[in-house]
Parts: sequence; structure tokens; C-alpha cells
Amino acid sequence: MRYVKLPRENTHAFLERLKEWGKLYAPVKISEKFYDFREVDDVRKVEFHYNRTVMPPKKFFFLPREKLFEFNIKEAEYREAIEDVEPFVIFGLHACDIFGLKLMDTIYLDELPDKYYKVRREKGIIIGISCTPDEYCFCNLRETDFADDGFDLFLHELPDGWLVRVGTPTGHRIVDKSIKLFEEVTTKDICAFREFENRRSKAFKYHEDWSNLRYLLELEREHPMWDEESERCLACGNCNTTCPTCRCYEVRDIVNLDGNTGYRERRWDSCQLRSHGLVAGNHNFRPTKKSRFMNRYLCKNSYNEKLGISYCVGCGRCTYFCPAGISFVKNLRTIMGLEGKTCPSEVSEEIPKRGFAYATEIRGEDV
Repeated sequence: MRYVKLPRENTHAFLERLKEWGKLYAPVKISEKFYDFREVDDVRKVEFHYNRTVMPPKKFFFLPREKLFEFNIKEAEYREAIEDVEPFVIFGLHACDIFGLKLMDTIYLDELPDKYYKVRREKGIIIGISCTPDEYCFCNLRETDFADDGFDLFLHELPDGWLVRVGTPTGHRIVDKSIKLFEEVTTKDICAFREFENRRSKAFKYHEDWSNLRYLLELEREHPMWDEESERCLACGNCNTTCPTCRCYEVRDIVNLDGNTGYRERRWDSCQLRSHGLVAGNHNFRPTKKSRFMNRYLCKNSYNEKLGISYCVGCGRCTYFCPAGISFVKNLRTIMGLEGKTCPSEVSEEIPKRGFAYATEIRGEDV
């Protein structure tokens, strides 16, 4: 990997040069407490020391609402509505959000590539930036606190600038085109980089092993936490909307007044909404708020075989933006026996349910 140094006094000049590669999006402050990725005209408004954005960067590739194709019923034809996407740059992604995009790639690019997602992913330039965790961050427990790839450039803060890791050929071209803005990395810079990473590691609130969590979640489906916390849940879907890896969507046809033409669109959906589990015949395979609440925890903590991590990257958004004040981390630690109620009283009729988490009854011969 190639390493260069960007002196602090050249930072804004570098951001200006990035505009030559496409529209520039970066974290900006949108209220007293919140940040979001927005298109940047004045690079002086870019926030380098933010905690998390309201919306994850997946919104640039997996649009909240997107037209898929137009149709004509009488002519029995349809026409795909794939945009001619212009190149764009997203500056300031934290490592957890880069992992979020890598997880999305395993869904939308691998076996059956989604052409709408793919065309944007190919045009997007990713530039990461280091961060200092706050009380909501737990990416260290998810092994998503340091990105080895998934970026074109990654900036690590130094006392007088940034140590830049170059991750792709595009990243090399960006550096080479603005080479006068960069310097060679010195021994002093390496020491500063190491010290920053050590401080950052110690700054995380939790330091424990979560490797068996996904199994405990399946075994503890009768834990009282599920009833208590799902009762507090507003089923608003904020946790899904702000999550970097939630990928569910619904599809609907919008028919014009002529009753013949129209278009099909997809838009983000939430597994916390009652309509998400509603199917033909008015059957709902997750009819209760508790079942939907539990499903999200099982889904986010399931294992992505390709990347070897869970579908939760530890960004803390679902807790930070929850209007009911539900703590995702606290609930997971409760299941692990690290806080709150542990080992509730055993109820004999509950025992057969364990180990058959996805079955309603057990069939087969009694042997």
C-alpha cells in the first residue's frame, strides 16, 4: 500500500481538487446535534470531527426511492429507467460505514448484481477518515473499526495533517494529480499514527468478546428482555432507516390516469412496520411488534460468510436516533449476561423451543 502525508494547511485545497473528480459530498453540520452527508460547495463547512451522520452513505448507492422501469400494459412492454450517473466523491466515511458498503456489496453485487446499485457503485469515489469513538460506538466489538480496503483513499489524523493510505488505482491517480499538496511520510508521522490508533482503541466504551452472540440470541428467545424492550419500541423504523446495512425494500406499481401506462418503483422498507410481513391472503408472518423487534436483532447479528462479520457494523445509529431511547448495545449485553437480568427462571414448557428457533413444531419419527 502507498502512504503519503497531507499537511493540514493543504486540506481545503485538497478538497477543492476533489471536485474535479465529480460532485463532492461530505459530512456537514445540519443542526445543533446532527450531521449528514450533503453536497459541498464551500469546503470550509466540511466537518472532520463528527461522530455519525443521520443517514448512512448507502443512500448514494441504494436510493431511498428509485424508479425501476416504465411500462405500457396495452403494448405489453417496459423500458428500464437506469440513470446516466455522473462520477461523484464521498469524503469522510468512517471505517464502520466503509464496512457497511462492503456488506451491501455482498447483497447487491455478488451472485445476481443489481444494475441500479452497480452503476452508482462504479461511479462513486470513497475517501475515508479516522474518528474518535463516543459512548455509542462499538465497531471494535464488530471488528469493523479499521478498514483494510473498500476505499480509494483513507485519511488518518496526525498532529499537523493526515497520513493517507492509498487503496485503489483511482486513489493513486487522485494523489498523483495533486502531488504538490502531499509530502513523504516521516518516522515522526508513523509514531504519531501509532499513538493515535492506540488512544483510539482505548477510547471505546466496551472491550469484550462477542463471538458467541449470534448463538445466544437464538438460544435466548424466551428471555424477558424481548417483552420489556419491544413494549417500549414505537415500531417507527428509525433504526432501519439509519442503519448502514439494512437493505429491505418494497416494490409498487404507479399507474397513470389512463390506466394503461405507469412505472414501477422500489423504496426502502422497514422490518419494524406491520406491513413488512404482510403477504397475500392477509397473512402476516410477523404479526406482533415483539416478533418484528426480535427479527431485527437476529438479522443484524447474523453472520456474513464472505466477510466473516455480522450485519451490524457497530456505528451506534440505531441507539443514537431511537426516539424511544432503546439501547441496542445494552440489550445485546443483557442477552450475553453482561448486564441486567441474567439466567431468568426456567419454565419447563419453554425448553423444547430452544434449538428450533425457526420452527413452530417438530416433525419426524420418534426414535
